[in-house]
Amino acid sequence: MDDVDKLKGVNEETDFSRQVAAQAARKLKARRNPAPGVWFGLGMTGLIGWSVVVPTLLGAALGVWLDKRHPGTHSWTLALLVAGLVLGCFNAWHWVAKEDKAMHDEQADQHE
Repeated sequence: MDDVDKLKGVNEETDFSRQVAAQAARKLKARRNPAPGVWFGLGMTGLIGWSVVVPTLLGAALGVWLDKRHPGTHSWTLALLVAGLVLGCFNAWHWVAKEDKAMHDEQADQHE
């Protein structure tokens, strides 16, 4: 066995030991910060759904009240229902974007 083979074996061992250390670090981090389960996903879906439904229903209710108090040529119910829906969709989009950014930041931290 010549010197080149010995150096190659040393480099392979250090690469292997780095890989093992990286895997061990990932496992320890996963134990400290467990991944969210199915219930977390269902809860998040429900939260996003309610963030759309509540403003939509509030807009519709306010529209019905205004139509009864101040009848006119246009429907307050329809206008405020659409406004509530747009507001709710914007709210849900903002929430999902924030959570997506947090997940990407966490993944970027893991790769560094």
